[in-house]
Amino acid sequence: MLTSKQRAKLKSLASTQPSVFQIGKGELSDNLVASLGDALEARELIKISVLRTCDYAVEDLMRVLEIKLRAEAVCSIGKKIILYRYSHKKDIKHIEL
Repeated sequence: MLTSKQRAKLKSLASTQPSVFQIGKGELSDNLVASLGDALEARELIKISVLRTCDYAVEDLMRVLEIKLRAEAVCSIGKKIILYRYSHKKDIKHIEL
């Protein structure tokens, strides 16, 4: 569980990053979830854009992804979702909380 200070730090770090994925019309496929998991493992912090054609509400989608990816939902801002998960890779720069 993230504290409010940790969420604020992650939110500020994500503000400078571009969106890594776009989620639009259709269901959440296993391939999409696997790709998001790989991105989290490589980056620890990802930003996702939710398109207007998406069948899910942003908050609902954020909670579903949080469960499926075993990640922490940092926040949702408009149509953007920010997710964090500590990576166990040793060759990346880890985010210090």
